[in-house]
Amino acid sequence: MGISHTGISEGPGPDHQGSGPAHQDSRPAHQDAGSARRGPGPSRRLLLAGLGTAAAAAALTACSVPASPHRTTSTADPMPGKAISIARHDRLMQILAHPDDDMYFMNPDTQRMLDSGTPLVCVYVTGGEATGINVIAGQPRPVPDKPAYSSARHQGLRQAYAVQLGLPPFTQWQKEVVTLRGGRRAEVNTLIRGTRRVELVFLNTAMHTSHGRLGLPSLWSDRGLSLRTVVAEGSPLQEADSYTYDAMVDVLTGLMAQYRPTVIHTLDPDPDIQHSPTAVRRKDSEQVGYSDHADHTATASFSWAAMIRWVAEATQGKGEVPAFVATSYRGYYNRHWPKNLSPKVLAQKAANLLPYGGNEAWNCGNPGGCGDYNVGIGRPLTNKKGWVRSTHYRYPGPRPVLATEQDGRLVGYGVLGLHAVRWSETAPGSGQWGTPHDLGGGPLAPTIGAAALKDGRQLLFALRFSSIAGHGAANTREIVLLQQRTPGGKFAAWTGLGNPESDPDRGRRIGVPVAVTDRAGQVHLFIRDAAQGISTRVRSTGGSWSPWRSLGGGQIQDGLSATVDSAGRVHLFASGRDTVHHWTQAVAGGPVALYPDPLLPLPGDFPTATAAPDGGVDVYYRRPATAATTHVHLGGTRPGARAGTRADTRAAEPTLLGQDDRGRIQLLLNGKVLRRTEGVVPLAGASLLAEGARPAGTAKTAGTAGDSSGPTVAGLGPGALPWLWRPVREV
Repeated sequence: MGISHTGISEGPGPDHQGSGPAHQDSRPAHQDAGSARRGPGPSRRLLLAGLGTAAAAAALTACSVPASPHRTTSTADPMPGKAISIARHDRLMQILAHPDDDMYFMNPDTQRMLDSGTPLVCVYVTGGEATGINVIAGQPRPVPDKPAYSSARHQGLRQAYAVQLGLPPFTQWQKEVVTLRGGRRAEVNTLIRGTRRVELVFLNTAMHTSHGRLGLPSLWSDRGLSLRTVVAEGSPLQEADSYTYDAMVDVLTGLMAQYRPTVIHTLDPDPDIQHSPTAVRRKDSEQVGYSDHADHTATASFSWAAMIRWVAEATQGKGEVPAFVATSYRGYYNRHWPKNLSPKVLAQKAANLLPYGGNEAWNCGNPGGCGDYNVGIGRPLTNKKGWVRSTHYRYPGPRPVLATEQDGRLVGYGVLGLHAVRWSETAPGSGQWGTPHDLGGGPLAPTIGAAALKDGRQLLFALRFSSIAGHGAANTREIVLLQQRTPGGKFAAWTGLGNPESDPDRGRRIGVPVAVTDRAGQVHLFIRDAAQGISTRVRSTGGSWSPWRSLGGGQIQDGLSATVDSAGRVHLFASGRDTVHHWTQAVAGGPVALYPDPLLPLPGDFPTATAAPDGGVDVYYRRPATAATTHVHLGGTRPGARAGTRADTRAAEPTLLGQDDRGRIQLLLNGKVLRRTEGVVPLAGASLLAEGARPAGTAKTAGTAGDSSGPTVAGLGPGALPWLWRPVREV
């Protein structure tokens, strides 16, 4: 297939170094004990509506989190129809393994939300003390001092967040000791400037046990372990404590219930399989066989277990589902893929690490030290691992998904409180959303795939945490489906579509579902699989689903884009390490297969594909380390045709181009790039931008939903509330 492409103008701390035996783990934190012995479990076909009490109880056992001995509300309830709470205040909660994980892996999102006035609560689960060596560049290796190093990293955080609030780095914080669930205590630091507020909560569990095992990974996987805390030098909390598995889940649950965040940032609970050479793995701190630090994985697993428990406790009886949005971030994954931050965004992200790294010559007043000297003096930018140069989401995709009702009203489908929800526009074209309606299905990953049948019935697809539990218990994921019974009508029960991976551990590595309906009415479902290729299932026009089939094509990142061209052929695109990979059909209705396009320009982020007027396909994406968008046109109506020439770009479909350097949503419309300049800050970048459907009876999907006033873009804000943007009304 012919192509043409144009441009569209407009150093880590010791816990990240991995040297020495402390970073060797005999069993990965995220691999449940005995996973190699277990075969795939039976597929649960029915999850939701219509289940009797006994059947519903049986279905719930597959998504259990072990309960505290004193609690009975520990399992997710996938049944629909619960009330959804309306948050009174925005609040971001981040749950980190180490001091600096937020700055390396969650910025620029954290900074943009903080700049918008969203209060921030950061929970640091470990003390970050590692080997206790705070290395000063060019000086002899110091004597290990774990309490001092933990204290220095805490001070680095205070310096960094003070600067982000526009204050001097040595601004005094309020320090206090608070009592958490179960009587455990933690140090909390608070800094307020006007309406902006940052709180740092230090649980300070030890990174290693007294027996030399890794702390949090062992706490997640081993039975009977009690993990001690580290007392940081100069902390108002002077007594050590200890955590069991249940205590950790309970404490995190209690913090969520206390702060009631509307956005929760976590690390990656299911990192990619990555077989790096031993020397490289130790140097990069990656656990055996996987692309992340074991502490990151364990912390993320505890975080997701706590979110499930919080929702379960909140909805006990007639309680409401807490309205929050979850976002999980990749960690050391950043090293293995092209860098996706532009120079301007990278410079600001790295600048936030400078006051964190601090300097031994500073007079900060902290007895343990004035920052994490291992990342001081610009070392994050010179570090060859390049973690700071990217920000990747574990579950990329549009949220909410848009569709159009028969009466012209927009509806949005998304995930709140781990449940699928539906918003409806109050009147056609009003731009105002009603209250969310609970569709159940939880616990779900944050993004939903969607497709419409030819008769207008809506299909929703989600990645479900069918079980996430430690102590060797089941830890599984599955793809689930929710289908409307009639166009614009009620939905049937959730059904399970299984997992293309038969091994439970590999099954945890799958991505979020993406679906598209072809001209004949078949629905093509795609996911990134554990081999980092594509797996698919196809729904026939009669409603039956094919088995899972591998399309190969690895290695690609998640963030797939599917479309149907004017000849009726399905196209799928995904970003790889070397090029954008492309799958398509030789003829409409035929099997989808990997198509060997000429080498497309190297991508820095995931692509957006739309059908072109000349029968070809337009693909848009950013190149590595740039804010500029590349446009690739695959021309003609059949594979092998020469590149088409578009004389008038105004005829092209509206296309979402993600976010610019300031985080503003961008839309390509009639040859112009429009930017959303008003309203709340959007969450999770381009993954918020809605993929919608046209009115009932039309199966075509596009990057936007529209009415008579032109295209509409939707997203979620820091208050877990959806917004709409109709740019045609602004020009």
